[in-house]
Amino acid sequence: MGSEVQDVAPQGSNGVERPSKRVKLRGRAFYESIGSPKLILAPMVEQSEFAWRMLSRSFLPPSAQTNLLAYTPMFHSKMFADPKYRDSHFQPLKSAIPSPPDPYHISQLPESERYLDGNPAFDRPLTVQFCSNDPDDLLNAAKHVAPFCDAVDLNLGCPQGIARRGNYGAFLQESPDLIARMIKKLDEELDVPVTAKFRILETKEKTLAYAKTILEAGASILTVHGRRREQKGHNTGLADWDIIRFLRENLPKETVLFANGNILQHEDIAKCLEATGADGVMTAEGNLYDPTIFAEPPPMGEEGREYWRGRDGRGGYRVDAVFRRYMDIIHKYALGQEPPVRKPLFHPDDPEVPPSPPSEEEEGPPRKKQKQTKEMGQLKNPNLTAMQAHLFHLLRPLVSQHHNVRDALAKSRMGDIDAFENVLKLTEKAVKEGIQAYEREHAKAANGAPISDSNSASAAVDEQPALEGVDPYESSLATVARCKRPFWVCQPYVRPLPKEALEKGSMQLSKKEKKKLEQEEAEAKAVGLQPGGRVQKAELKTGSQNEEVEIPKEGLVCG
Repeated sequence: MGSEVQDVAPQGSNGVERPSKRVKLRGRAFYESIGSPKLILAPMVEQSEFAWRMLSRSFLPPSAQTNLLAYTPMFHSKMFADPKYRDSHFQPLKSAIPSPPDPYHISQLPESERYLDGNPAFDRPLTVQFCSNDPDDLLNAAKHVAPFCDAVDLNLGCPQGIARRGNYGAFLQESPDLIARMIKKLDEELDVPVTAKFRILETKEKTLAYAKTILEAGASILTVHGRRREQKGHNTGLADWDIIRFLRENLPKETVLFANGNILQHEDIAKCLEATGADGVMTAEGNLYDPTIFAEPPPMGEEGREYWRGRDGRGGYRVDAVFRRYMDIIHKYALGQEPPVRKPLFHPDDPEVPPSPPSEEEEGPPRKKQKQTKEMGQLKNPNLTAMQAHLFHLLRPLVSQHHNVRDALAKSRMGDIDAFENVLKLTEKAVKEGIQAYEREHAKAANGAPISDSNSASAAVDEQPALEGVDPYESSLATVARCKRPFWVCQPYVRPLPKEALEKGSMQLSKKEKKKLEQEEAEAKAVGLQPGGRVQKAELKTGSQNEEVEIPKEGLVCG
């Protein structure tokens, strides 16, 4: 699998024939050459590293794992010139990446020299993403990774303050000429295709013009995040699938288009494909909180020990099962050692075993042991630096109830694998207790005893709030009810609506935003609409003319 073919080989300086410069495929031909994947794992800063990509792919059948196109974390093109930065963030070889890289020399390396990132045996297809504001920096950085990936992506979507200060990501929207020069340079001089991920603009027409600029400069794939630059944090709101559909219908038919946004659960992928007409669906936060999001649930009766399904038929992969897989990947690939032998995960049908006495390391290993492990090295392994953040995302519902797990995870330090193994033991215990409580409560209910405790395990699963008349653009209750699972099951983080965040005090408007909101409310009243309503378009009568007025949508959701 790859994005290129070889031409007839000319002779090298030593008289040995060597392949000529790779003839790369572009656009849909390139997309088809990597298997036309419909599932895409988004680039996430220090969060889509090799081990996490491996974990996400592991829940797909082996024959389907190449159907998932994964992106590396975003790398900074200027910093990538520093060998220390490069070697601590991207590790395709057991030795350092040669600089300048020689694709022919790299292609002649034995398979035993391959390491993790971009390894053809288990980490492809792969796109490497960079942020940049300089065509030469971008090309130099891209040349270092081109032999180990299928494409290089330009980040045009990062909305964070650091991107504003560094003048990259979504803050290049005002510099279309610079964007075009960067993409054109890679398209003309890089051995692999260049792609781009960007956010929508204020209107669909501006977004279309922006997309055409990127496409005409030479981008082989466009990934459209259906949120504007200002939609982040508590103001994230709902991604606009309608604009992505508009792009699909107005860009050339051969354009390869990925949609990004609003993917909370596995079934949202098919909904997004249908609504947008995109070739593939990318998810970021949806995967961050649930790395099993790309996988189909097992059939009824075939759940095994890793998947849990409640009495109502709803379920998901257990967090202790996902945690185990993650730790085994860390042991095998990041540390190069065999994972520990583990007992089977708890299952409700298991015979009862007397509880073992509490361990002395219940709340974490002694400080001395942490220091010893840390001094052994592994300080530059990106797969180890990301562990704590990943586990706080994965265990978010669990640690809100089991503070001992939260505290043990908070004390775990990078490279201290014993500490993380201890957190896994505590997690397995919490999951076992939760499932046992659920089973006991249903056994009581089967005998006619009411379940009166609103905080019970069964209530957390089986009871849903009344949703009749609830407007999903006004309240997050409908989304919470759809996504809510017990704490022992992987589940998405549902962000509150901006309106709800304001009412709770978790978000505050600046003076400029307040003035803009007051103006929008005045305009809405002028056309007879309620501010913040679901209506997107209304007719404003001006004499004998009817004009369309765009009313901003608000919403919830991550991804």
